[in-house]
Amino acid sequence: MSFDLIVTIVVIVIATVLFATEAVRIDLVALLIISSLVLTGVITPAEGVAGFSNSATITVAFMFALSAAVLKTGALQYVTHKLARIFNRNFNQGMLLMMLVIAVISAFINNTPVVAVFIPVIIQIANTSGHDPKKMLIPLSFASIFGGTCTLVGTSTNILVSGIAVKENLDPISMFQLTPVGIIFLAVGILYMLFIGIPLLPSSKKKEKGQPGEKFDIKNYLTELEIVKKEVPNNTSVRLEVLTDLEIDVLELRRGKKSFALPSQETELYVGDIIKVRCNSENIKKLKNWAVANEYFSVKVGNADLRSKNSSLLELIIVANSPLDGNKLGNIDFKGTYRTIPLAVKQRKDVMHENLSDIRLKAGDIILAEVKNEFIEEMYKNENEPQAPFAVLSQDKIVTFDKRQFAIVLTVIMAVILTATFGIIDIMTGAISGVSLIVLLGIINMKELYKAIDWKVVFLLAGALSLGTAMSNSGLDTMMAQGVVNYLQDWGPIAVLSGIYLLTTVLTNLLTNNAAAALLAPIAIVTANSLGLSPVPFLAAIAFAGSASFITPIGYQTNTMVYSAGKYKFMDFVKTGGLLNLIFWILATFLIPWVYGF
Repeated sequence: MSFDLIVTIVVIVIATVLFATEAVRIDLVALLIISSLVLTGVITPAEGVAGFSNSATITVAFMFALSAAVLKTGALQYVTHKLARIFNRNFNQGMLLMMLVIAVISAFINNTPVVAVFIPVIIQIANTSGHDPKKMLIPLSFASIFGGTCTLVGTSTNILVSGIAVKENLDPISMFQLTPVGIIFLAVGILYMLFIGIPLLPSSKKKEKGQPGEKFDIKNYLTELEIVKKEVPNNTSVRLEVLTDLEIDVLELRRGKKSFALPSQETELYVGDIIKVRCNSENIKKLKNWAVANEYFSVKVGNADLRSKNSSLLELIIVANSPLDGNKLGNIDFKGTYRTIPLAVKQRKDVMHENLSDIRLKAGDIILAEVKNEFIEEMYKNENEPQAPFAVLSQDKIVTFDKRQFAIVLTVIMAVILTATFGIIDIMTGAISGVSLIVLLGIINMKELYKAIDWKVVFLLAGALSLGTAMSNSGLDTMMAQGVVNYLQDWGPIAVLSGIYLLTTVLTNLLTNNAAAALLAPIAIVTANSLGLSPVPFLAAIAFAGSASFITPIGYQTNTMVYSAGKYKFMDFVKTGGLLNLIFWILATFLIPWVYGF
C-alpha cells in the first residue's frame, strides 16, 4: 500500500472513532482531518480548504439564515398554538397533523432549527393536554427527518451529496429529484410511527395526584384583560371559551358595576369587559398570538397592547428594601421610570377580589412585565443600583406572528426554490441572493445572520469534502468500490445498491449523517462507473440512507436534541427505530432502482 493510502485509512479510522465517541468536538475533528491530510501531503493546501468554498457548504450556510428568517416571523409558533387545540381533542389526530406539519416545513427549511423551536412547544402542549412528552418528541425528530429527504434543501445531507456529484463532474441533484421516493418514505414513516413506533415509546413515570406543579404552574400569575373593539361587524361575537382554549383560568368577569365570579365559558364578551384571570407566561404569549390573528377583537393587559412587537417578557421579583415595597401597583409609573409595562402579579397568597391596580406590592412578589427589546440591558442595570427596585428572574423573548414579514420570507424562499428547479439560477446563488434581500428589507440583520449559521455543520462539511478528495487521490475509493462490486456483483446491480444503502445507514447511525454521506458518496460514484451504470440511483441511496438515522440518538442532530429534552434512554431509539430502519432499507432496495433506473 502507498503512503497516501495508509495515511487516508488511518485518518478515516481515527475520525470515525472520534465521531462515534464525541471525545472531540465534530468541528474540531473536521479541522484535524484537513490539517493532517495537508501536512502529510495527501492533499494540497488548496484542496484542503476547497471544501469551504464548495457550493454545497455555502448553500447549507445560507439556508440556515433563511430558516432563521422564518423563525423570526413567528410563523412556527403560531402554527404550534393552533396544534394545541387539536391535541386537547384527540391525541392521534394531533400527532398525525403535527408530524405532517413538521415534515412539510422540514422539506424546505433546515430541520435542526425547526425541531429546536418545536421542542418547548411540544412539551408545553403535552403538559397542558395531559399527554406524555415521551410519546411526542421522538416522533417530532423522525418527522423532520422524513420531510428533509423530500427535497434538495430539506437537509444538509442532500446538499452535500449533490455537491460531491458536481465535484466529480456529474449533474447536481435537482430540487425535487428525490421527491417521489421521499414522499413514499414520508407516508410509510408516519404510518409506522402512529401504529407501531409511538406505542413502543416509553411512558414517563406518573406523578402522584396533587404533587406540586402537576396541575398548576408554580408561577401562575393574576392579571386583568380588557376587551378592546376593533372593527366589529354585526352579529360578530367572541365567547369566554377563547380563553379556556388558551388554558387561561377565568376567575371573574366585571361588566360596568356588575361582577360575575367564575363565569361560564359560553358567556359572550363585549367591548369594555374586564376579566380577571390566572395564567403563566406561556399563556400570555399565546394570548398575544391570538390578539394579532383575531380580526375583530383584541385585548389589553393592564396598559399593554398585546399587538406590540419586538418585546420580551421579564419576571421581576421585588427585593428587600425596594422602593416599590408597600406601594399599590396602579400608583407606580412603570413605563416612565423603568421602561416596562406590568402584565401580571404573583403574590404568595392570591388576591381574588381586588382590582389589579389596587394590589399592594410586597418584597418577594413577582411581576410579569413586557419590555421593549432595546431597553432590556437597562433593566439588568437596575439590579446593581444601591436601592434596586427588583431583580430579573428570567427573560423570555416574545415572537409575534408577523404576517407581512412571513409573506416576504415565504416569497423569497419560493423564489429560491423555483429558480433552482427551473434552472434559472443555481441553488447557491439563489440562497445568497435571497438572504441578501431579507437583510436589506430589515427582516434579519447581519448579526442575526452570523448567529443563525450552524458553524459546526459548515466545518464538518468542509472537512468531509477534503476527506473525499484524499480518498480519490490515494485510490481508496476505487479500492473500496471494487470490494463492494466483487462481493455483490454476482447478485446484480440491485444487490450492490442495497449493500451501499445498508452500509451508509449503519455508518450514519454510528457517526453522523454528513460524515457517512461524505465517506461513501465518492465510493458510490466509482462503484456505478465500474459497473457501467448510472450513478444517480447510487447517489440517491446515499442521500436517503444518510438521513435514515433512527436507531441511535447520535447519528442525527435532531435525535440528539430530543434525546436530551425527552430524557430518553439509548435503547428507546433502538426499540422504536430498529424496525423502521429495516423497512426503509427494504423499500429503498426496490423503489430507488424502479424510480431512477440504472
